[in-house]
Amino acid sequence: MKRCNIVIIFLLLLSAASGCATLPETPKIQETSGNESETTVYEGIKLTSISEQRNNAIKGTQFIDKYTYRLRISGLVDRPVEFTYDQLLAYPNVSKIDRLNCVEGWSFIAKWTGVPVKTLFDEAGIKENATNVIFYSSDGYSTSLELDYLLEKNIILAYKINDITLPPERGFPLQLVAEDKYGYKYAKWVTDIEITDEPYRGYWERAGYSNKADVGGPAFGD
Repeated sequence: MKRCNIVIIFLLLLSAASGCATLPETPKIQETSGNESETTVYEGIKLTSISEQRNNAIKGTQFIDKYTYRLRISGLVDRPVEFTYDQLLAYPNVSKIDRLNCVEGWSFIAKWTGVPVKTLFDEAGIKENATNVIFYSSDGYSTSLELDYLLEKNIILAYKINDITLPPERGFPLQLVAEDKYGYKYAKWVTDIEITDEPYRGYWERAGYSNKADVGGPAFGD
């Protein structure tokens, strides 16, 4: 019995330390929001309903006013820029099906719609020596990805999920959709993007999680 208790305590501690497992929350939205209806099947693929998606955050849900919100891009750029929420919506959008995989072993599949980061980078003008991009969130969270990965994969900042405007729990106004990376790279409530020529380790990466975060690869190290 003593050994069993020790194992249970260990598993609980491991879960609490996981890159996807801080402050789990139950989504509070319904299948329709205003005039929007949640898509359940897209291109023949069954999507995970928002009400069934697991969701976590380091400081709980952030609530951001879309009228005062600004997305700022700075660092190794020709001209620092910022965008209002309406300006982001006005750009041509891209929709993708992507599975978010948590290092804990759970996942969900969704249709994500948003603006490609390349579109925004073109507005700022990226300097030739840029190699990495840091994403900062309103709750103090941060993570980074290589610039080449973002461009080659045409990575988007999503403002809709399953054709529903992102609810606050899901990262309104923007969630990064980091395809083929573990869930801790899917930064929510993104407010600032910094272009740099140096590696950067974000919130969970500084705690020992892999900075590459490739799905199927090691969760820790490098």
